[in-house]
Amino acid sequence: MRNAEDQGMQENPGKTFSRKADPGLVPAPAAPAVSLATSLKVLIIDDHPLVRRGLMETIQEEFENAEVGQASDSQGGMELVWKENWDVILLDIAMPGRSGLDILKEIKQERPKTPILILSTYSEDQFAIRALKSGADGYLTKDVLGQELVAAIKRVRAGGKYIRTSLAEKLASYLDVDASKPLHHTLSDREYQVMRMIACGQTPKEIASELCLSIKTVSTFRSRVLKKMMMKNNAELMRYAMENGLVDTQGAAHSV
Repeated sequence: MRNAEDQGMQENPGKTFSRKADPGLVPAPAAPAVSLATSLKVLIIDDHPLVRRGLMETIQEEFENAEVGQASDSQGGMELVWKENWDVILLDIAMPGRSGLDILKEIKQERPKTPILILSTYSEDQFAIRALKSGADGYLTKDVLGQELVAAIKRVRAGGKYIRTSLAEKLASYLDVDASKPLHHTLSDREYQVMRMIACGQTPKEIASELCLSIKTVSTFRSRVLKKMMMKNNAELMRYAMENGLVDTQGAAHSV
């Protein structure tokens, strides 16, 4: 197949062509998709090294020359948020100390225009709506990353939201003013966190240690939860959480 120069030479036999680039020519600007791929700057905040490495490899394979920053906890993540500007932030929910939901609002206050994708091992039923209400631009479960992660990054980087059809239906139901809201939607993020840990069978001492709170503070949160949800004891909380799919069937508890 003849290239463009050969064709041009045949069409204009009287004109001499040089295969060297003309220094006077200004190259056409790159297409937006290419510009995005070569200038992407992503911050990953996740406490699992293998997860961070997998995310970084996926990003660098898809986006040429992408710059990827990493933090293993909320404190380190916030330091990088304050220090540099990022195109997209990938934020885990479950981390030691302050959870992803704890710092999500703080990041949005500090960098309101920076899109944030939540990555979680928890199902959409458990945290997606709460995360979106707190300012997240998308919610992905870690079992379906890969190309979906790439699509999500492109969508939020362009200014959109990444919401699956299943999540969109849940969100529409939640926003329906006539819909009856579940009791746990009345809880603050910290109250919801403590409620789930109680429902998983953790003691006040264990919860206090994992969340870096005092036992007295945990007891205060428990009292608020029981009052808001109109329940009398932990057994009722456990039953409610199981019936509404708010805890893992294995009964494992994590700070979230």
